[in-house]
Amino acid sequence: MDERWTVALYARVSSQRQAEKMTIHSQVAALKQRIADDGLSVDETGCFLDEGYSGSTLLRPALERLRDVAYAGGLDRLYVHSPDRLARKYAYQVLLLEEFQKHGVELVFLNHDLRETSPEGDLLLQMQGMIAEYERAKIMERTRRGRRFAARQGKVSVLGHAPYGYRYVRKQFGEGEARYDIVAEEARIVEEMFRWVGLERCSLADVTRRLARCGVPSPSGKARWDRATVRGLLLNPAYTGTARYGKTRLFPRKPRLRPARGHAQTPRREKVARPTAAEEQEPIPVPALVSRELFEAVAEQLVENRRRYRQQKRGTVFLLSGLLVCGRCGSAYCGRRQRREKAPEPYVYYRCISTDKYRHGGEALCDNAGLQGKPLEAAVWSDVCALLQDPDRVRREFERRLEEPGREAADLSSWKQSIAQLKRRIGRLIDAYEQGWLEKTELQPRLRRVQQRLAETEQTLAQRQRDLSQQAELRLLVGQFAAFAQQITDGLAHADFDARRRIVQLLIKRIEIHQDTVHVVYRVQPPPFVVSPARGILQDRLKRHPSPSGFKGVRSAGR
Repeated sequence: MDERWTVALYARVSSQRQAEKMTIHSQVAALKQRIADDGLSVDETGCFLDEGYSGSTLLRPALERLRDVAYAGGLDRLYVHSPDRLARKYAYQVLLLEEFQKHGVELVFLNHDLRETSPEGDLLLQMQGMIAEYERAKIMERTRRGRRFAARQGKVSVLGHAPYGYRYVRKQFGEGEARYDIVAEEARIVEEMFRWVGLERCSLADVTRRLARCGVPSPSGKARWDRATVRGLLLNPAYTGTARYGKTRLFPRKPRLRPARGHAQTPRREKVARPTAAEEQEPIPVPALVSRELFEAVAEQLVENRRRYRQQKRGTVFLLSGLLVCGRCGSAYCGRRQRREKAPEPYVYYRCISTDKYRHGGEALCDNAGLQGKPLEAAVWSDVCALLQDPDRVRREFERRLEEPGREAADLSSWKQSIAQLKRRIGRLIDAYEQGWLEKTELQPRLRRVQQRLAETEQTLAQRQRDLSQQAELRLLVGQFAAFAQQITDGLAHADFDARRRIVQLLIKRIEIHQDTVHVVYRVQPPPFVVSPARGILQDRLKRHPSPSGFKGVRSAGR
């Protein structure tokens, strides 16, 4: 055998439990033995392993890397244990086989040798793929039907595990019937949690803090409980004596524009579990830990806590929230409050979120310093007031926008006529294809060109309509600008938090926090080389505000 051959192997196990039990290593061992028997060798870079990924999807990290390597021509032979390890669906098997053969990759299954090509061998391989897909569907259907029937009989074995406070006893240890046994210490903690929320009206955060003070580890052994874990426990009907089978069902995963933060790029499953209706669930009797009345009181209190939390957090609590951007790393600055002893008001400060170690695996990604809230807000507000107290400066900006080239009123009728003509042309092309006057190979390129022109024309028309609308708005603003500026200027000194927040959001696009300066970027862009009153050239002006916050000044600029 030629030693220069590039060899790889692929192995897969479906569930995370199989991956934890290291069953994939048996496949790898058998594949490496076959590779050695063929007089070849494979290194670790040639081992493509998908642990805990279903064969009913092609979205698997190792499989995607393997396909990329094959496409680049970096692979001569691939070893797989069996066709169902490559894919569980027959259509996916055919797709992968054709793809590997197209790129010159020789595929070797341990239970079928593709090198001995013949019509009988191809038929056998196709039958194996269809049987594997059929077998998987039948296993899932029999399992679902059998579990549903056992749940209707009230058997605990269909649940498979027990929630916190119980111990699950298997059939072989429960005299032929699975059951829940109460764990005394955990049951006491569960009862305490229900009393804290149902009787003392505590929040989920209060419950987690009390558990931490008592030194109670979470079900997974962590020192601190997660609020989602506590909420799931308090809403579990099993603690009232009635467990529910079928509380969730698998639904297709909705497409995402980007993966969630902290999650893998490739999801392990194409489907996700979502709650089902109460009538679709099967009740199973188990030992009760709390009364039905206390359980319902807890559910009502959780709803009340959620509603009250939204009321308290409604609206913005920081003046510059959502406007601050780190000039070093580009991340957002977030506002924080910290209460200090003997201080009448809490201490407010802003910091870059990339300096939070817990967000990035224990390592800070930025070292830009935080800023005191009051001096920063006062400096930015002072700069905004200076802009508003100069009406001529803003009026000249509006007038400049009205005089910009390309903003003159355009005749929209010609663009609308062009769009109507292009749509009629598309209709004629489709009619010609239906009548047999055009072949499909002729229709597709001509239709594509017309559709592209239609999209460009519609985009141009929309832009012209936006320009005309903006011109009308600007003319209205210029006509009423004197009264508007007078009203704004008179109320600046007495503006409350909500008014200041609205003005800041209206005028400021973003605030860049640099090492020693704060750069305010306004939505109102000053025209080039316009001299501002008593300040010189506006673009080169650097307005400094003394403050003890650690930053040297605030610089204004247009967008």
